[in-house]
Amino acid sequence: MAYENFKNILFTRAGRVLTATLNRPDMRNAINDELDIELLRMIQEVDLDEDVNVLVLTGAGKSFSAGGDIPEMQAALDNIEIFEKGTRRGKRILQGLLDLDKPIICRMNGDAIGLGATIALFCDIIIADETARIADPHVKVGLVAGDGGAVIWPQLIGYARAKQYLLTGDLLLAKDAAAMGLINFAVPAAELDAKVEEWANKLTHGASKAIKWTKAVLNIGLKQLLVSMVDAGFGLETVSGRSKDHREALDAFVAKRKPAFTGH
Repeated sequence: MAYENFKNILFTRAGRVLTATLNRPDMRNAINDELDIELLRMIQEVDLDEDVNVLVLTGAGKSFSAGGDIPEMQAALDNIEIFEKGTRRGKRILQGLLDLDKPIICRMNGDAIGLGATIALFCDIIIADETARIADPHVKVGLVAGDGGAVIWPQLIGYARAKQYLLTGDLLLAKDAAAMGLINFAVPAAELDAKVEEWANKLTHGASKAIKWTKAVLNIGLKQLLVSMVDAGFGLETVSGRSKDHREALDAFVAKRKPAFTGH
């Protein structure tokens, strides 16, 4: 499979390992409409590619993904259909990551924020540069953490820790995230590629059917949880996207000032 006509994702192969690189480095790999659509198509094509045993997902430049694209978020303030289309695609991307039976390694080369963090955490093995940061700061921009963060964080680190980080949006260093079990490994930048290659080789040369089907069994509970929560999460996020606090957060971001939230 050639993986043609992708503008925002680069693909490279090494044997039966496919690496997909989010390629908007000038925007810190923020996820806009185009990248949203390409992520969906990528998952579908990888699923059908019989020459791939393992998918490695990473980002170009210094970030894994900064999450939502601010200009598109601003456009959505006055056009709710933009927001709704994005949430529908987000739901399908998360379902696709769980349904894809091939193991996914997140090569977290830099910060993973918001939706970027959710996508990273929905991977099977997460290996990060120890200086990278991870956070789900939806509340800091006046939004509900509805794009999957409320699903995956509690399953990885428990409800008390998840509430600590989702209700504040505070940043976590990768080494601290690894220590509490949010991600698998945090290594020095110089060792990142070697660690990813180690795990890609381990999974590629294992009993592929057994590995795929074990992933499928492990994800049954997560898929049930996602189905039961995702519509409510995205729905409430859409509602919060119409709030004055969200508009204030975006205005403050553009003006490079601290937002003044009013609870409206």
